[in-house]
Amino acid sequence: MFELIWYIVILAFLFETMDSSAGMGFGTCLAPLLFLFGYNPLQVIPALLISEAVTGVVDTFFDHEFGNVKYRFFPLNDSTKVALIIAFFGCIAIFTSVYLAYFSLKFSDDLIKLYVSILVLAMGFIGIFKLKIGKLKQSNPRMKMMIAFSVLAGFNKGIGGGGYGPVITMGEILSGVYEKSATAIVSFAESLVSITGIITFLLLSFVGIKLDLVLLPSIFTGGFIAALISPYLVRVLPNKIWQYIIPIYTIFIGLFSLSKIILL
Repeated sequence: MFELIWYIVILAFLFETMDSSAGMGFGTCLAPLLFLFGYNPLQVIPALLISEAVTGVVDTFFDHEFGNVKYRFFPLNDSTKVALIIAFFGCIAIFTSVYLAYFSLKFSDDLIKLYVSILVLAMGFIGIFKLKIGKLKQSNPRMKMMIAFSVLAGFNKGIGGGGYGPVITMGEILSGVYEKSATAIVSFAESLVSITGIITFLLLSFVGIKLDLVLLPSIFTGGFIAALISPYLVRVLPNKIWQYIIPIYTIFIGLFSLSKIILL
C-alpha cells in the first residue's frame, strides 16, 4: 500500500508551481533532489513522467481557458502547430533515450545521476542566459531550430526526468515564439512526451525492467494541486521571481550533486 510522503508532496507542489509559471522547474529541480535523498532512477523517472502527463493536461486546459495561449484544431492555429511539432519529435527522442538508457545499453544509476547533475547545471546557465537576452522580437517560428531543441529536450527527459521545460522554452523563444505563449505551449507538448515515456517504461516492464512507483502518490498529489492553480498565477502574477530563483537553485543543486558523486 502506497503512503504519502509529505515533504515530497510539498516539494512537488512548489516545483510544479515553478514549472507552470516559468516553463521549467518540476522534473529539472525535483529529480536531482530525490536522487540526493537516496532514491534511484527507476523510482523517480516513471513517477515524474506519470505526474507530468496528468498535470500537463490540466495546465493545458486552464492555460487555454485563462487565455495564456489559444489552441485550435480545425483548422490548426500557429500555437497548436508549434505544440504538436515539438511533441512529435520529443516523443521520438524520449522513446529512444528510455530504450537505450534502461534496456539496450543499461546505463548505471551512477551514470544517470552524473548526467542529471551536469544537465541541471546546464539548465541553470540556460535560465541565466534567458534573462540576459530579454524578450526577443517576435518572428515567424524557425521550425528546424525548434525541432533540434525538441529532440534534445525529449532525450533529457527520458534519461533524467527533467531538462525538458528549460530547453523547450529557450528553444521556442530563440525560434521566434512569444515568451508567454512559449511557457504555456511547454505544458501541452510535455504532457504528450511524458505519455510516450510512460508507454515506453510499461513496455520495458514486460521484458523484465522492474519499476518502483513508491513515490508516485506523493509526487502526483503535490503536482496535481499545483497544476490546478498555477495557470491562474501565470495570468495574474509576474514570473520574475521564478526567473531568478530557478537558475540559481539549479546551479546550486547541480554543483552539490556533482560534488557528492565526485567525493563518493
